[in-house]
Amino acid sequence: MEDFAQRWKPIEEMLTERFGKTPNMEAILFLIGMNELNNLKKKYSKEQKQDLMHVAVCTLLSQSGYFELEGYDKDGWPHFREVQPVPKMEMAEQEQFLKEHIIVYFNEHED
Repeated sequence: MEDFAQRWKPIEEMLTERFGKTPNMEAILFLIGMNELNNLKKKYSKEQKQDLMHVAVCTLLSQSGYFELEGYDKDGWPHFREVQPVPKMEMAEQEQFLKEHIIVYFNEHED
């Protein structure tokens, strides 16, 4: 668990430094989704924000082979297909699982 905390801390610090406050999980997923869409608009509808978070989750879990990028639609939105079901987890476990993938994501996408 300590190893995880040591790996998570720099990610949290980088995001806090960049945005002036520590973002919650939804905000982090939204940022990853925006990064993957690569189309920065000023405003997104509630549905688009949910779609961006879904893109983020699929992108993150594709690292572990749960999803696979199928391609992009005419508007540039990525589409994924489920390769294998994501294991059922409790909420805390699920957050830890996502954070592990977020660490890998940011380590691979460092500027």
